[in-house]
Amino acid sequence: MNGKAGPRTAGDGSTRTRLDRGRGALGPALELVHTGRAPTRAVLTAELGVTRATAGAVAAELEALGLIRVDARPGAAAGSQGRPSHRLELADDGPVALAAQVHADGFRAALVGLGGRIVATAPGCETVDADPAKVLGSVVDAGAELLRATGRRCVGAGLAVPSAVAEPEGLALNPLHLAWPAGSPVREIFAERVRAAGIEGPAFAANDVNLAALAEHRHGAGRGARDLLCVATGHRGVGGALVLDGRLHTGSSGLALEVGHLTVNPEGRPCHCGSRGCLDVEADPLAFLTAAGRTPGPEVSLLQQSNELIRDESSDPAVRTAIEALIDRLGLGLAGLVNILNPDRIILGGLHRALLDADPDRLRAVVADRSLWGRSGGVPILACTLDHNSLVGAAELAWQPVLDDPLKALPV
Repeated sequence: MNGKAGPRTAGDGSTRTRLDRGRGALGPALELVHTGRAPTRAVLTAELGVTRATAGAVAAELEALGLIRVDARPGAAAGSQGRPSHRLELADDGPVALAAQVHADGFRAALVGLGGRIVATAPGCETVDADPAKVLGSVVDAGAELLRATGRRCVGAGLAVPSAVAEPEGLALNPLHLAWPAGSPVREIFAERVRAAGIEGPAFAANDVNLAALAEHRHGAGRGARDLLCVATGHRGVGGALVLDGRLHTGSSGLALEVGHLTVNPEGRPCHCGSRGCLDVEADPLAFLTAAGRTPGPEVSLLQQSNELIRDESSDPAVRTAIEALIDRLGLGLAGLVNILNPDRIILGGLHRALLDADPDRLRAVVADRSLWGRSGGVPILACTLDHNSLVGAAELAWQPVLDDPLKALPV
């Protein structure tokens, strides 16, 4: 689905010669602008380690591809020295990726541009059919309608699901809260629906928390971290993800960091995995509502009910007790992960972000007290900052081929 005319090519002569020499720098250059690390051409030159002329040719080609805009009015940051440099900005009307997310309380489609910017979203659905093909068909149709309405060029599609996704087949091994069959070939189904809708580009699928971590590392609270641990609970269950040396760590077959099945309460609730007292059932929204003595209602999601209860906790001692109990369980799990992984930053999403906001000192104290590395200096624990970070992460999957080789991914 291609609503705009094809991209232009850069000029001929010496500019083309410099670009040929710098062809391998196109992807790294685009990633630097995409992640906000190269706001000017001078910074781009320094980060790439190329000449100013080559950096200029690379920036011109990315602009010709419709990916960035080179501001013709040079500017310098306040307090900086030296010659002002041209500013590099992401193109406002550039291509987008189709992002889709399915969770226990519904699904949503969005168009996401470079820089993790959400361009458009479709109204979310609040019911999820037990047939993954039907659900994925609906969410792709919603995305296709967004593309038609906006007329944007699409580079590909990414899907976030609340399940471990086994590689290389793209199978959702444990979509427990969706009532989908274990081992559903979600990537294959998603790709088929994308092609049937006439949407161009490759299609991908991955675990939602992995994608949230990827998005936060590139555009949010994890930016700049070398070894980033993300733990989150959204609608049901608890997930984790790890970014090592700047790259998402998924293990040998995509199944790494199933942190939801760490035992934090040996005498606790039975877990879907067959064990007892796992984070998955001791520190998610349903566990919180139960601990607070509340019966979940059908009107809004469990996460929304939990977050609203936490915001109003001062009026009910039972809610405060539940907050403290879940913080202690979460802290115990995080401490074990710190001892094993030694991350330089932890970010929390969903209900866990709300728990951190409610009593940051208590959570940090539990982690520090229970972890060897915490006692020696502490690991920063921060809240995720991106809205819809799993959707943004799903788009990152689709953007990756463009970041790897823009000219190959976006042929003229």
